[in-house]
Amino acid sequence: MPYPITDSLLRALDTHQGPGLPLLPLQQAGRELGLDGLAFLLAPGGRPGELVQAFGEHTVPLEDMQLTQGQGPSPDAALSGTIILVPDMAALDPTRWPGLPGPVLELGVHAVFAFPLRIGIIAIGALTGHRTTPGSMTDDQLTPALILADLLAQYLVNRAAGPGGASRLLSGTGLHFAEVHQATGMLAAQLGVDCAQALARLRGYAFRHDQRLLTSARQVLAYRLHLDSDGAQDG
Repeated sequence: MPYPITDSLLRALDTHQGPGLPLLPLQQAGRELGLDGLAFLLAPGGRPGELVQAFGEHTVPLEDMQLTQGQGPSPDAALSGTIILVPDMAALDPTRWPGLPGPVLELGVHAVFAFPLRIGIIAIGALTGHRTTPGSMTDDQLTPALILADLLAQYLVNRAAGPGGASRLLSGTGLHFAEVHQATGMLAAQLGVDCAQALARLRGYAFRHDQRLLTSARQVLAYRLHLDSDGAQDG
């Protein structure tokens, strides 16, 4: 069975020239897959997922929430290469991603579906869709979603095979959370810790103060937020 969205994706990939990545037809994909939002994330080299492109008003806040907590369908799919299907966040086992379902439901997201971008055992990112109402994806929706993920993964692996390796995938790409990485680097230098520890400090502050991680990062970059070595506000 032909799927219009796979044809649109192939056209976008085949006609792209220059650095970075092509603009993906995420809006069309979301509509054809019965989703209210869709995120394209990269996680080359096992790093946390980078939100590269997004469709839907709740997509960026949802990915920010998962990045803040360091858990959720997107990071699980991107790092483990496992398909994560959550048709009803309200019915989720409370021991899985503790503390995440409540804020996700408050955001207005009731179902999340994350498809890993992988070739064999190599996981390089994820496509994560969501709905504002609970419910499973049908077979006619799951099949093209899996095809999209496979096509995009093959393209990314081929792109990464050239000079520069996986880092070329992010070259020339506008990352939604670039300021988080900038703030993490600033905190690492200020506190004398590595970037992983600095990110943990920033995440902890954002979580305790019920802020988006991006908001806390911008406060650090503007010198309005100073954290001590324990992640508490200093001054």
